[in-house]
Amino acid sequence: MAADPASAPVLLRPRRAMVLAAGLGLRMRPLTETMPKPLVAIHDKPLIDWALDHLAAAGVEEAVVNLHHLPEMVEAHLQGRATPRIRFSDETGQRLETGGGVRKALPHLGDDPFYVLNSDVLWLNGTIPALDRLAAAWDPETMDALLLLHPLAAAHGYEGLGDFDLDPLGRPTRRAEMHMAPFIYTGVQILHPRLFDDAPEGPFSLNVLYDRALSEDRLAAIVHDGEWYHVGTPQALVHTETILGQHSSMSDQ
Repeated sequence: MAADPASAPVLLRPRRAMVLAAGLGLRMRPLTETMPKPLVAIHDKPLIDWALDHLAAAGVEEAVVNLHHLPEMVEAHLQGRATPRIRFSDETGQRLETGGGVRKALPHLGDDPFYVLNSDVLWLNGTIPALDRLAAAWDPETMDALLLLHPLAAAHGYEGLGDFDLDPLGRPTRRAEMHMAPFIYTGVQILHPRLFDDAPEGPFSLNVLYDRALSEDRLAAIVHDGEWYHVGTPQALVHTETILGQHSSMSDQ
């Protein structure tokens, strides 16, 4: 459904976004016993700032950040940030998972398509910034959700079986049970508010809405052409810092 947009003009740049930052970070213990996972740093830069810097570079003016674990630390860290402007969505009473968290924040996200980013991933852009590529590929007539995928074989820190296949026209299909899929979902996407029409109340996963969009042929995907890191454990943290440190050393030569 979504052809590679490398040469396409950016026709739409979402001005609002959400960064999912309410996770408990259980696999990142012991670091997350005293620090929320979004503040875990890679080369002295907290994960949430890697995400927000991508949004700022893409022209996003306002980002919603949801809060649950040690929320006061996230608020204090982001209090002075000017670009994008930060709004907080309080989930301290009940963590709403990915779908419920975005649904609660919809009043702050407006009526237009918006970016949603996970705060526990880190990516390096390819030739064209990934968020620009998503914006260029977005087709409001045919899509309710557009996912950034990444090749399973080149995914750092990922331990699963993959998430999606792509058919010859580039349309995503779910991984068959007990099989591996060649692409993973990166935690980077554009969503339209109508995706949440008749969505469940309370906690639920965005996967519920992806599956509905798939059944209606309104879920699309493009493949990331840069590097991608899942920073989910202390071991993955060390691995990511090592690889990025090697990049830095090579660029200094």
